[in-house]
Amino acid sequence: MQMDDTIIERMEFLAKLSLSSAERERAGKEIEKILSYVEKLNELDTDGVEPLVHILPEVNVFREDTVTNEDGRAMALSQAPLQREGQYVVPKTV
Repeated sequence: MQMDDTIIERMEFLAKLSLSSAERERAGKEIEKILSYVEKLNELDTDGVEPLVHILPEVNVFREDTVTNEDGRAMALSQAPLQREGQYVVPKTV
């Protein structure tokens, strides 16, 4: 695919870049290289190959949801200098 100035300018706008003419030319050449590599990948025969979600064969290796600690509110509030109705009392700030 040939990169023309309108495509480069559009990509520059979308990426919020300000490129000089030399930088635009270099970016166009690099993008052409990337696209030619992608075209090479399209030449691969992938018939009969299932898409992978993950490289490892494990499926649903989630642990059981269990509570491992207790509610520490009472202990935390016991350390507070002032408390009321299960909440910390702090000075009013404006």
